[in-house]
Amino acid sequence: MFCPKCGSILRPKEKAGKKILFCNCGFTKTPGEQETSAELKETTKVAKKIEVVENIEINPKIKITCDKCNNTIAYYWTQQTRGADEPETRFFKCTKCNHTWREYA
Repeated sequence: MFCPKCGSILRPKEKAGKKILFCNCGFTKTPGEQETSAELKETTKVAKKIEVVENIEINPKIKITCDKCNNTIAYYWTQQTRGADEPETRFFKCTKCNHTWREYA
């Protein structure tokens, strides 16, 4: 559960023999207690929509031909997709058409 005031995660605590959920901002709540409509409105205010303004690639580039558009430059990265005793898988993403493919070593 999240705090309706600040959006932090509520943590359990025992107070006077009863379990409560509390937040560093001072908000407390008894588990199972229904949220009031004001609290629900506050929770809605905390959630914010994130808009991607610019998609920046930080991966290094390599000269390799894209099978889809024949562009000769692609971003690349490696990832361990199989067991630790197996080699990494190399992934490529075309800088022109965003086509993504992989190469197993």
